[in-house]
Amino acid sequence: MRIAIYGTGGVGGYYGARLAAAGEDVHFIARGAHLEAIRAGGLRVRSKNGDLHINPAQVTDDPATIGPVDVVMVAVKLYDTEGAAEGCKALIGPETVVISFQNGVTAVETFAAAVGAGHVAGGATYIMSEVAEPGVIAHMGTNAKLIFGELDGRGSKRLADFHAACGKARIDAVLSNRIMTDIWSKFSFLAAHSGMTALTRKPIGAIRSDPDTRAMFQAAVEEVCAVAKAKGVSLQDNQTERNMKQADSLPEQMGSSQLYDLTHGKRLELPWLAGAVVRLGRELGVPTPTHAAIYAGLKLHADGAGG
Repeated sequence: MRIAIYGTGGVGGYYGARLAAAGEDVHFIARGAHLEAIRAGGLRVRSKNGDLHINPAQVTDDPATIGPVDVVMVAVKLYDTEGAAEGCKALIGPETVVISFQNGVTAVETFAAAVGAGHVAGGATYIMSEVAEPGVIAHMGTNAKLIFGELDGRGSKRLADFHAACGKARIDAVLSNRIMTDIWSKFSFLAAHSGMTALTRKPIGAIRSDPDTRAMFQAAVEEVCAVAKAKGVSLQDNQTERNMKQADSLPEQMGSSQLYDLTHGKRLELPWLAGAVVRLGRELGVPTPTHAAIYAGLKLHADGAGG
């Protein structure tokens, strides 16, 4: 398959390298020092699942030089979504499908508005990875899972073909017939985890061990579940309980990407995480006081140290 990786960071770089190593025609979109390092020496992945070195790697900062592809895997930060949606227009052919593997719940609408709903599917991923240095992706642990599906739940050849390509690349991939449920299920935990770790400047172990912050974490989960229900997305009846068990199972020192960005003076995805919960809650008439507090507590840091 001809595949474009829009955002060659920890997520896109890892999965794109796996697909390229398996023989797929993968084109990476990157920028800055990372782009130049990949051009000069290829893309490296360090992982317990097996190291990779894709050299040469097909990499550019201009999607127009790639042309139409079969699949676009979007893995940019949420604040780059609109730019990526615009850039995707150059990658669209008659059967192209754009799949966002970003953290939030609003990207589908953004891409549908840019390239047409018929070219968009939903996606989610579970992985801990980062750009360790320009040209190098570091994958922590062994978990690396993709979930994707058509928005209406139907089967399709284009996603069946992509699923087969993932299987060939030994990527743990699930072809879902309820992708919006999968996206919101992940978001119900992620919004609480990213918000609480950043707000408290503490990892999950400290948050779950203190009765007050634990209660606030649970309230944040419950608010997302309520918003999902109001939007007509069916989550499991015990979603909150499942999320609290997940919180209890994580390594004590585990933070979040938003905590990392905050402590390193980087721009935050806050408006598309807690901010999105507050906005959607307001639109749907669902109270979201916990996420409103998280948003207000972090808002002045949202633009990073240079903001």
